[in-house]
Amino acid sequence: MTRYADIPKPIRSGIVIVDPERGTPQRIIVLQFNPDTLERSVAPQAAGGSGDSGGGGSGSGGDRNEALRLKGPAQETWKFTAEIDATDQFEVAAPDGIHPQLAVLEMLVQPTTEKLRAASQLAKNGTIEISPIEMPLTLFTWGSKRVMPVRLTELSINESAFDVNLNPIRASLSIGLKVLTVSDLPAGHRGAELYLAHLAQKERLAAAAVGGQLGGIGLGGTLGGGAGAGFGTGR
Repeated sequence: MTRYADIPKPIRSGIVIVDPERGTPQRIIVLQFNPDTLERSVAPQAAGGSGDSGGGGSGSGGDRNEALRLKGPAQETWKFTAEIDATDQFEVAAPDGIHPQLAVLEMLVQPTTEKLRAASQLAKNGTIEISPIEMPLTLFTWGSKRVMPVRLTELSINESAFDVNLNPIRASLSIGLKVLTVSDLPAGHRGAELYLAHLAQKERLAAAAVGGQLGGIGLGGTLGGGAGAGFGTGR
């Protein structure tokens, strides 16, 4: 008897298309393989201008007053490489290769023909201003602790194998995502509430981290006060 049955099955990352009005999932895209690496960028939205370039007092008084202020949530982006391989799923019929899986991802950045025809009809009817086409709410999931509203910003597809009918059967996809925050979405939007839940999860995880001691970084006493106060070397 083997113990393979005791090994927990890994949770898959994925993308969920959600009806923003009802909050019900419209489609769930489970990535066939979890990416080996993730590239994440978190850039603060600092208040004030860029007058102080670090030259020692070159910034204006207004800039100095804004140095520790944020005007909104940080801008967070994710990048990763996903793999799709029909030959790894022999039990799944694939008469079109991986065309369907690729098409699902491509439709995340494409309006439907129905919406395009509707916009065209409005233009023919003489509508002066046509609102941009709104896409469904998209969530990216990476385990239960990372569920966030996103917009697909990059989709680069490298098809590397084909069947006899030239259907792609293996591909590597470079995917870029921008996390949508309360600065990007209208007040009360379901995506804004989901972002706040995502941020609250970060706060809970940060609170669980074990703090260090001043002595551990070579400092003793307290920080602040007069010139040189609190910056003695710890022993």
